[in-house]
Amino acid sequence: MSSTAPSPDKPFSRDDTRFLGHPLGLGWLAFCEFWERFSYYGMQGLLGFYLTQYLFLPEHIGNVMGIDVGRRAIEFITGPMTPFQFGTLVVGLYGGLVYFTPLFGGIVADRWLGRTRAVVLGATLMAIGHFLMAFEAGFLLAIACLLLGVGLFKGNIAAQVGALYRPGDKRNASAFQIFLLAVQVAVIVSPLVCGSLGQKVAWHWGFDAAGVGMLIGLVTYLAGRKWLPPEPPRKASEHTVKQPALTTREWGRVAILVGIIPILMLTIVGNQQISNGFPLWSDKYMDLVMFGWRVPTTWLQTVDALVSFITMLMSIAFWKWWSQHRNEPDEIVKMAIGTLIAAAGPGAMMIAGGIVDATHQRVGFGWTLAYTIFNDIGFANILPVGLALYSRCAPKQIVGLVIGIYYLHLSIGNTYVGWLAGLMEKMPSAQFWGMHAALVALGGGLLLVVRVLFWRWLSPAAILPAGQAAPDAALAPAH
Repeated sequence: MSSTAPSPDKPFSRDDTRFLGHPLGLGWLAFCEFWERFSYYGMQGLLGFYLTQYLFLPEHIGNVMGIDVGRRAIEFITGPMTPFQFGTLVVGLYGGLVYFTPLFGGIVADRWLGRTRAVVLGATLMAIGHFLMAFEAGFLLAIACLLLGVGLFKGNIAAQVGALYRPGDKRNASAFQIFLLAVQVAVIVSPLVCGSLGQKVAWHWGFDAAGVGMLIGLVTYLAGRKWLPPEPPRKASEHTVKQPALTTREWGRVAILVGIIPILMLTIVGNQQISNGFPLWSDKYMDLVMFGWRVPTTWLQTVDALVSFITMLMSIAFWKWWSQHRNEPDEIVKMAIGTLIAAAGPGAMMIAGGIVDATHQRVGFGWTLAYTIFNDIGFANILPVGLALYSRCAPKQIVGLVIGIYYLHLSIGNTYVGWLAGLMEKMPSAQFWGMHAALVALGGGLLLVVRVLFWRWLSPAAILPAGQAAPDAALAPAH
């Protein structure tokens, strides 16, 4: 194999190990993702409180242009809703569409814009959307800009992470865990900045801070472009080089990846309540007064992110140690293990909910730690590992599209979680959280069934071209 080490004229190389044993481009992508997630979680952390405690109250909702039409359309399906139920459902719909639009963003990038232009346009639209959130009348326009922007941005930047590596390079899975570490840092910081400004000063201050973060992310991406993979060919015109048609086996892999989306949706039901039902439940039932000062409920997201950051590092270190002594399990087994652990998070909240139901008193902050520790150990082995699986298994002609398909489980899951959150007004707390624990555990069990039935289609050996071996040990992460 000829060396393709980085050079001043050609800085990108798949043999590069300058960033924690990975190509330097991973560092630039991770830092860009940090700012994009800072803006997203800064806004998302405020959204539920903003809608249920201010914008959707009867005295304010009339200021939102077009909201009557939207509410009538939703209530035609769901029936009449209280402001609380309507707010949680809108938060869930927004979170769901955030992970649905990358499906179209992948198609647009693969066929027309290319990944670089798609990411740049997406970041610009998201910044505009965050700034528009400062105006009550422009709420729906702001949401539209944010959804279009994240659709162009999210899947295409993740696809660039996967494109840093050759097929079979085992650094791929740990690369996505490092990439997700940037997300965890963003979730730690964004509630302290955006949440504090929004809850303690004024709503629009928090949303504007999210917009500034998105602009920084755009500048970061442009600055690091030369260390990123080159643009793959796309079908922009009849002069573009045609890509080979998918084989029957490739179509089979895509069908399997699409088919397991409902199972993946179950695995994240408990995790996604952290930005919807959990803070609203905690605001009502958890004692958050410390030293005579009530901690902003949005800070619970920071607690979750701190725990998630630590558990992600622990997971990376654990699997690195494990691989040195035993055979490392494949992605699906890792995800199943993570899911079964994650089910204990809402399981702990079921106990806390039982205390609330029995005593009608607020519970202590320790229950937040119990929820987040189990949930985040699981998360470290679900979402980034799933990204690695889909990136590895995607036919090279449609990587952006397949990454978009992967995010569908978050789209469906967030919408479902938004509807579930509205049930807090109708169900005892113990029953509410117990339902979440059962759904997550079911997802873990079904993943093991998928492993037994379909691994022969998804294994690295089934995907590598005939005669091609996995990258040699020289490309493994540095110890």
